[in-house]
Amino acid sequence: MSDIIQLLPDAIANQIAAGEVVQRPASALKELLENSVDSGATQIQVIVKEAGKQLIQVIDNGKGMSGTDARMSFERHATSKIRTSSDLFSIRTFGFRGEALASIAAVAQVELKTKQADSDLGTLIQIEGSEVKKQEPVAAPNGTSVSMKNLFFNVPARRNFLKSNPVEMRHMVDEFQRVALSYPEISFSLYQQDLEVYNLPSGKLSQRIVGIFGKNYQGQLVPCEEITPHINVKGYIGKPEHAKKTRGEQFFFVNNRFIKSSYLNHAVSNAFEGLIQSDQHPFYVLFLEIDPAHIDINVHPTKTEIKFDDERTVYAVVRSAVKQALGAHHVVPSLDFSFDVNFTDNWTKDPDKKDQVDREYSYKSYNTPEFKKSNTSGWERLFEANNSSPSPSAKREIPDEDTEILTFPSRATPEENRDYIPRNPDTESTGTTFQVELSYIVAQLSTGMLILDQQIAHERILYERYIKQLNSAQGPSQQCLFPPTLQLGASDFALVMDILPELHSLGFMVSEFGKDTIIIQGVPADVQSKSEKELFEGLLEQYKNFKSELSLDNRENLARSLARKSSLKRGQKLTSQEMETLVGQLFACQNPNYGLSGNKTFVKLDLSSIHSFFGK
Repeated sequence: MSDIIQLLPDAIANQIAAGEVVQRPASALKELLENSVDSGATQIQVIVKEAGKQLIQVIDNGKGMSGTDARMSFERHATSKIRTSSDLFSIRTFGFRGEALASIAAVAQVELKTKQADSDLGTLIQIEGSEVKKQEPVAAPNGTSVSMKNLFFNVPARRNFLKSNPVEMRHMVDEFQRVALSYPEISFSLYQQDLEVYNLPSGKLSQRIVGIFGKNYQGQLVPCEEITPHINVKGYIGKPEHAKKTRGEQFFFVNNRFIKSSYLNHAVSNAFEGLIQSDQHPFYVLFLEIDPAHIDINVHPTKTEIKFDDERTVYAVVRSAVKQALGAHHVVPSLDFSFDVNFTDNWTKDPDKKDQVDREYSYKSYNTPEFKKSNTSGWERLFEANNSSPSPSAKREIPDEDTEILTFPSRATPEENRDYIPRNPDTESTGTTFQVELSYIVAQLSTGMLILDQQIAHERILYERYIKQLNSAQGPSQQCLFPPTLQLGASDFALVMDILPELHSLGFMVSEFGKDTIIIQGVPADVQSKSEKELFEGLLEQYKNFKSELSLDNRENLARSLARKSSLKRGQKLTSQEMETLVGQLFACQNPNYGLSGNKTFVKLDLSSIHSFFGK
């Protein structure tokens, strides 16, 4: 029998390796940016066309390479970062495996120009599909320029799996932001289709954060620092009131390398406990400095996951650093003594505070009736007539001596009890629906009763309505009297451009208005909102939140997001007609039983179940 096992050609082996290193244009950009940083550059320029599918060019002013090094850089496992296995435990550079350029050259057309400062001429190398097409001396500035053209030109199946240009561009912006944040002393610039997206001069970390995310972050940054013998923590956290429902703007850097760690993220969230809601996420950019001997970064192809030899200590230091930063800058919840009725009675003048106090002190309600002097005037009138027989209504008000008097805790004040006059039964409302805790709707049925969660039910109603509008592309729109403008980050702006047709179908009239800025000329006519800007920002945050948690297409995600943002909330008071309309609209839905998260929209209690509660 003949032998069947053989070595793969280098070109095929490089294509296989590229599947792990170069997954999309953003992966290639990350590798090229990290190589430029490792070269000691102080200026890095990125040029992108067609979201990286046509061109990704990275130009730096680093130390450059000789002709031999330039050719060797495209060989697999060729690197200048390590020499022995012990070097793996003292790595402070981005790259060390020697796979990036070889993988990129295997699936793209690559042109490299490089020159060292002490050389008169540089080197030009052109490679297509791991095959060297040209190598010759060339006049070039000091540093290195790498152009990657037509990504996956020889792997059409992989190219077909790429997303739309706005989606791919958003991923590229994310990678650019991570590298730019890790080295604020290096100036970065990014151009997309000859338009400037970012121009970040060298400076402090706080300036870099504002330059990337916008001027509105200038007032919410809280410095964070903790120095220990084992690990140092430096950076900035956001104030609790600026927390968002998405995790997008959360960055951990270990020895200036961006990492993803749910364990350390929990440490930050734990420090914010009590300051933000459970479904909100704070902003932070934290740098951890630790001896490379105590970490292992060679655990994932993208090198975004690392292992610590003492995770508990790192967790405790990060949590302590964030807590101290919040405390030092007085970002803590304040005690409001106006709620304590033992010190002041000013709370009675504020209806909102009064209701809160009533709820907090409801356990002090009496279980037996107590008659005060101010409440005895009604009883005195019963005996004003000497021997006249009491009226039928008075007879109903006087309880028999042997009758047990049952009272229930009431939120009414003594003044309200004194002025209370029973209604005439003929004038009572005949509605069969009412609210419980301003959150649940109880409706009477011929066979029992129905209990609805008003928020979940309304989300289901709106979701199916918006799905129909997206399919028909005929959502009604209400023009804004004073159209607001909204400046977004580069990634958010790319996201809006990606879902622009769906936004128009829902009734949002949105258009570009300069660099990374949009103008909101109209909003859906059936959405109640005090601020068009706040509505759109909330919709975008909810969209990104669903995007990170669920695998949905743009239409499905957008319908869910707008339904969640514009639905009735718990605590909102409804009239009887509004409640009955909500019930009717729910049962007109295609799937009225469950909400967007799979929770039940209603619970039905039939008469037999109600009878069983009382042993009947």
